[in-house]
Amino acid sequence: MVISKYEIPASIENDFKFIFISDIHNADIEPILKTIQEHDAEAVLVGGDFIHDSDYYEKGLEVLARSAKMKPTFVSLGNHERKFKGELLPLILKTGVTLLDNTATTFHGIHIGGLSSGYDWKEEQANTKTTPTPNLKWLSEFAKLRGYKLLLSHHPEYFKPYISALPIDLTLSGHAHGGQWRFFGRGVFAPGQGLFPKYTSGIYKGEHGKLLVGRGLGDSHKFPPRIFNQTEVIIVTLKAER
Repeated sequence: MVISKYEIPASIENDFKFIFISDIHNADIEPILKTIQEHDAEAVLVGGDFIHDSDYYEKGLEVLARSAKMKPTFVSLGNHERKFKGELLPLILKTGVTLLDNTATTFHGIHIGGLSSGYDWKEEQANTKTTPTPNLKWLSEFAKLRGYKLLLSHHPEYFKPYISALPIDLTLSGHAHGGQWRFFGRGVFAPGQGLFPKYTSGIYKGEHGKLLVGRGLGDSHKFPPRIFNQTEVIIVTLKAER
């Protein structure tokens, strides 16, 4: 596991530092929690897929609960949470985190929103080339808020068609697992994007704001393994433009 650090200029009054994690799945949670404990930050943001399946509820929920005791923790839903949404949501709320399920809150003067995965597992919509549409009505309303807007959106493939042109300053995503195999700084495959995906790791510029994609902390499948693709915790400092 590596810790990646970014400084991003922002139209805010004071610097704001947060820790971003995603795609915990079946990962060893102790290094993640140690990182949260040891680094100063105003908040922890969780970008979905903190569970893997019903067998891994406890690990993901433990991360949320222990993180919430250390720092304010904000959580959005990925496709794996959508699969168990009805039974999972009450358990998430008990951990003490702020759940952002197509909702937003304001923290330290920053609007933090969570665009939930659009997957409908009743129909097994898991096509590798397309991703089901998220809640665009809520997204449009979130974009109208005045002030700095930070969006948790598990799927980076939502950025170009739905988010890039909106006045949303920074979008945080996971899901791509860094492209699983990385060669010459480029991922090979990502769900929802297919072969040689565009959005796998790092910062990308859109028409208005930026997209930051984390490589995640676990894997949704035992095979294929990651190659040249370390798992990642991201620490971001939004630098106030004075």
